[in-house]
Amino acid sequence: MSTRFSLASLVLLLALLFAGAAQAVKPDEVLADPALEARARLLSEGLRCMVCQNQSIDESDADLARDLRILVRQRLVAGDTDQQVMDYIVSRYGEFVLLKPRFSLRNALLWGTPVLLLLVGGVFIVLTTRSRRSLATKALSAEEQAALRKMLSD
Repeated sequence: MSTRFSLASLVLLLALLFAGAAQAVKPDEVLADPALEARARLLSEGLRCMVCQNQSIDESDADLARDLRILVRQRLVAGDTDQQVMDYIVSRYGEFVLLKPRFSLRNALLWGTPVLLLLVGGVFIVLTTRSRRSLATKALSAEEQAALRKMLSD
């Protein structure tokens, strides 16, 4: 029983390990030229499936992912460079289609704004703490102490 259980566990573990490596590319999509097919696979790994959103079009079984894989291969067969293919896809679907977005001013602002807000918040907290500390440490003058005693005695 324990040998059977360990064998079943091993098979399940191996299946889970290799499940992520499965490709959704259908045999009818594969290009005859191995160099072009390798380029197509490389490009497909960097494009997001707009349906699944956390998978590349190379891994997704969605119809839109299939259409994008075919489009990438058509552009490569037409003679486009890798950059031209990516620019064409981005022009049609937007930069969201890229799994690794390009560096641009807009992206820098997007990623830099939280850091900037944390810095501004930290400076605000430090300045507020310092001003409260300076207000709290001021002692009452002799006149203020006399007025306070008078109020408390009445």
